[in-house]
Amino acid sequence: MPPVIAPAVPAIKLGGQAAPELAAGLLRLQVRESQDGLSSCEATFGNWAPGSAEGGFLYFGRDKLDFGKELAVVQDEDPLFRGRITGLEGSFPDGAPPEVTVLAEDRFQDLRMTRRTRSFTQQTDEQVIRSIAQDHGLTAQLDISGPTHVVLAQLNQSDLAFVRERARALDAELWMDDRTLHVATHSRRRGPRAHLGLGRELMSFNVLADLASQRSSVVVTGWDVAAKRALSERADDQSLGGELGSADSGASVLRTALAERKETIAHAVPFASVEARAEAEAVFRRGARRFVRGRGTARVVDAKLRVGATVRIDGVGKLFSGDYYVAETAYRFDRRHGMRCDFVVERPGLGRPS
Repeated sequence: MPPVIAPAVPAIKLGGQAAPELAAGLLRLQVRESQDGLSSCEATFGNWAPGSAEGGFLYFGRDKLDFGKELAVVQDEDPLFRGRITGLEGSFPDGAPPEVTVLAEDRFQDLRMTRRTRSFTQQTDEQVIRSIAQDHGLTAQLDISGPTHVVLAQLNQSDLAFVRERARALDAELWMDDRTLHVATHSRRRGPRAHLGLGRELMSFNVLADLASQRSSVVVTGWDVAAKRALSERADDQSLGGELGSADSGASVLRTALAERKETIAHAVPFASVEARAEAEAVFRRGARRFVRGRGTARVVDAKLRVGATVRIDGVGKLFSGDYYVAETAYRFDRRHGMRCDFVVERPGLGRPS
């Protein structure tokens, strides 16, 4: 059996080269990732070297740590983060050596800081996102499908906010791998599999099944410009397909325990039935997947606990044991506890007690 605690300090790379001196001086680390893209890293290093040319400070010369320099964090040869330095912070705690904290973001930072007003006509979402990726010198790897839109408007939005909006409309997620922008629908994102058992790798876990945001169905209305008729498309738990398995969906529990709760969306303004149907299904699925939502902390044996992964959680009872989708992660390191991972998982179904 592999050890449940990985005592090794994560490796640090700077400008594509190993930086063992930074790894040796690493005090704290946090790497955050979510389904919406834009991973971030915050790394704190010891910054004291009496007699150095910088007046006792190791990293204030900007020869090693500098704005725009590429920073990577690697755990057991798996990259946890790759991005560029966007911030430097000096800390001078009372009774302790000085520290320097590096803030970094992945390449979505380019899209976040570019705001535009423009429109796209007679294009699919795939064409639009590919065009935006090219604007930023990125390679696009897309696994999405959808209709050709009469018009899509980007109104005083950052490129990142606009791509996120289009991805949500397709039930898709974003992530960056170095200079490759990935967009894939939730069902097509093929992440790794992980296994966490309470009292073993799983240190703590809180999970909630909540009907407050559940709906029995979602209806999207609009106007078909070509056919000159009203649109109304409906989605319910049939849209979940194989995601639900043999569990009870939030919609079915809602109907049984309380009543039908239909939500009508009139602000999406689709111009064709296929657009309205895609919007209804995407909205329903997003809400349905949050019926059962858990937060936990795990000891890190490897880097398989990533956004998009499927994790099997055992030892938490029939209602809550089973497979979950990883929606958020925050890898943390310090010298006292080593590497841990805080995570958020979700799934659309509640286990049956018998």
